Amino acid sequence: MTTTDKTATVPAPRNGEKDYQGSLLEVRDLHVEFHTREGVAKAVNGVNYSVDAGETLAVLGESGSGKSVTAQAIMGILDMPPGRIPKGEIVFRGQDMLKMSNEERRKIRGRKIAMIFQDALSSLNPVLNVGYQLGEMFRVHEGMSAKDAKAKAIELMDRVKIPAAKARVNDYPHQFSGGMRQRIMIAMALALEPDLIIADEPTTALDVTVQAQVMDLLAELQREMNMGLILITHDLGVVADVADKIAVMYAGRIVETAPVHEIYKRPAHPYTKGLLDSIPRLDQKGSELFAIKGLPPNLLNLPSGCSFNPRCTAVQDVCRTEVPALQLVTEQDGSELPGRKSACHFWKETIHG
Repeated sequence: MTTTDKTATVPAPRNGEKDYQGSLLEVRDLHVEFHTREGVAKAVNGVNYSVDAGETLAVLGESGSGKSVTAQAIMGILDMPPGRIPKGEIVFRGQDMLKMSNEERRKIRGRKIAMIFQDALSSLNPVLNVGYQLGEMFRVHEGMSAKDAKAKAIELMDRVKIPAAKARVNDYPHQFSGGMRQRIMIAMALALEPDLIIADEPTTALDVTVQAQVMDLLAELQREMNMGLILITHDLGVVADVADKIAVMYAGRIVETAPVHEIYKRPAHPYTKGLLDSIPRLDQKGSELFAIKGLPPNLLNLPSGCSFNPRCTAVQDVCRTEVPALQLVTEQDGSELPGRKSACHFWKETIHG
């Protein structure tokens, strides 16, 4: 899949919805914090991003960067308390979901926005067969009979290319391989044909071949249904052929955004450059792998200035005192680079140096 093959058009509104011509989803200045005995952990600190229909946004970063917490806030599945959203907007088809009642959010969750979790085995109920679990979406949301829901479950299993779906619909999660369980999770997310899917590390713990199969399946279904897709991952290799644009997160902030191919060619933030440099390459066989030194910061006590400054090889005094804004990135002649932003005081040296 390439970025030029897609056209971002908003899906036709469902019954009772107003036509809306803006982005499918917009996250605006979102903050999420967790109140603990040790203090307040600032997990998300002013995140902004958007997704259109038919578009794939990859959200990258190390564990603890705030990727999954942002997704949970969008889905409305944060544990509150201890979680809290003190500021921000999550706008879906023009409506701020943070201002909705719990009942209104439930109508959106699953039907219009669905999520694929990273650990299929722990996300599926081990004592219920997969047909029953897939059929639950139709029984609860559509009021189908058990027989009709089971038939729809078989259709879904066929759709995600699970062999012998009719014979396996009564099997239990442990009877499927890791790749097949992940396909079941995808089928569950697709059940009600949502406008947007959030895939949280959907290929974790799968071997490389199965990873490719799962990602190809997601891309195929996305094209077929013109869904928006938010792909959360720490693996730059997974998203190269799938994503349209990338948002890189560090310590709860977006530190760089760019069209997918541009970020691989010319990163504009030292953290992004470090992530790219750490990807194993065939032409470096036998060489020591690059690694970003140090560890991500403690969210209970973020460093002053740029949160990446303790690990940055290009750090200067201003980096330790002033938080860099996410600003537009331009060519050396001042011409704008569409979709490119960086939260670095010295992005010019990184991208043009």
